[in-house]
Amino acid sequence: MGLVEKSPKNLHLHRHHLQHKQEFKGVPKGFMAIKVGLGEEQQRFVVPVMYFNHPLFIQLLKEAEEEYGFDQKGTITIPCHVEEFRNVRGLIDRDKNLHHQHVGCFGL
Repeated sequence: MGLVEKSPKNLHLHRHHLQHKQEFKGVPKGFMAIKVGLGEEQQRFVVPVMYFNHPLFIQLLKEAEEEYGFDQKGTITIPCHVEEFRNVRGLIDRDKNLHHQHVGCFGL
């Protein structure tokens, strides 16, 4: 009563669920884990979801689409050198900080 038979399908779903949980382990709310790099140079980054609306990051996503298509499974992989991504991340962060500074009498 209440026992679930461990069929190969159930085991596969259980393994997939555990793998899915591992991908998001250590990722705070409002952030997303991605992989960046070419070949064996790949490195994991945790970025704010607001990056996905920034024009520079959108361009990186377009490059990922061209390289891998829409059928990527698991973590999104950005096909660029890690150091180049760090530079882009710095530009996005700097741009984000500029847009959040209040200017004028009404904070606009």
